[in-house]
Amino acid sequence: MSELIFYTNPMSRGQIARWMLEEVGADYEQRLVQYGPEMKGPDYLAINPMGKVPAIVHDGKVVTECAAICAYLAEAFPEAALAPTAEERADYYRWIFFASGPIEQAVISRSMGWQTPEDKQAMLGFGSYELAAATLASWLAEHDYVCGDRFTAADVYVGAQVDWGQAFGTLPALPAFAAYAERLRARPAYQRAKAIDNELIAQAKAKAEAEGASA
Repeated sequence: MSELIFYTNPMSRGQIARWMLEEVGADYEQRLVQYGPEMKGPDYLAINPMGKVPAIVHDGKVVTECAAICAYLAEAFPEAALAPTAEERADYYRWIFFASGPIEQAVISRSMGWQTPEDKQAMLGFGSYELAAATLASWLAEHDYVCGDRFTAADVYVGAQVDWGQAFGTLPALPAFAAYAERLRARPAYQRAKAIDNELIAQAKAKAEAEGASA
């Protein structure tokens, strides 16, 4: 029988991996990893030497990085039909890598307050924050999903970037982004995953408050 272990913390990008796990309908064992000594300790570093979550171990094989986890699970669970068809493959890989590369870099650069002179933008994979955001928005303005009319695993990763970006202002509130995020939030798997992580976050906060009150 296949074994799948999911290492996560609800207040992390582990939310992306959980959404993908819910989409494919995989049975998995959840292992919560706390920030600090546990996440940076030898037991977890043996899983991911970067000391960050999420990670999955599927039949003894480790997969880290959210984009890789999404793509891997789509192939590992073909019955979910979330891997690309031959016709969809170009768009699927193009936009997964665009979201994990230029979009991620642009958002982080802006969030950190890093300024790039205009004459140095050609050295950056994303050029500028505005260019990267507009490029993705222009595609989504013409397509309901990354590959067209059908939801695929690419929409979990790209969609998580857009969903987070709309909720926390890390991506501009463009009509294409808002409409795309609304479609994704209506998905049962998205809602199940969010409910699980929100409950775990609530439990952690309640525990912290109780420990603070008794200290």
